[in-house]
Amino acid sequence: MIKLKNKKVIDCFDWDKLVQETYKRPYCFQQQDDCHDRSEIGLTIPYTSYDEEMHNSIPEIINGEEMCVKFKVWLDRDPKQQIPDCTQDYELVLFWERNFYPELQAIANDLHSKGLIDAGEYTIDINW
Repeated sequence: MIKLKNKKVIDCFDWDKLVQETYKRPYCFQQQDDCHDRSEIGLTIPYTSYDEEMHNSIPEIINGEEMCVKFKVWLDRDPKQQIPDCTQDYELVLFWERNFYPELQAIANDLHSKGLIDAGEYTIDINW
């Protein structure tokens, strides 16, 4: 007999919606880390042993080489604060989605502390 196990799967679009509604900031998990391919990402909530050694700041360049900022830095920035040489709203959104985002575990832990997601093992399904 084949053994089966159940997984708690979160669609990446549902994850994005929860993050956007909770923090009122542009966010797209698929666009992070040079854009994720279709895949499944494991996530343990809460996870206390991770080390948030992210950037305190990054150059304000869309698709720049430096990505991911500390959770507090992400929360402290006004989402409407413009970046140099950008004249279109979509450019600012791209900067947030592709460069200016916090580490996944920091968001997951905070959502858990707010009572918005239960503790457990999850999989985020990236399938666009």
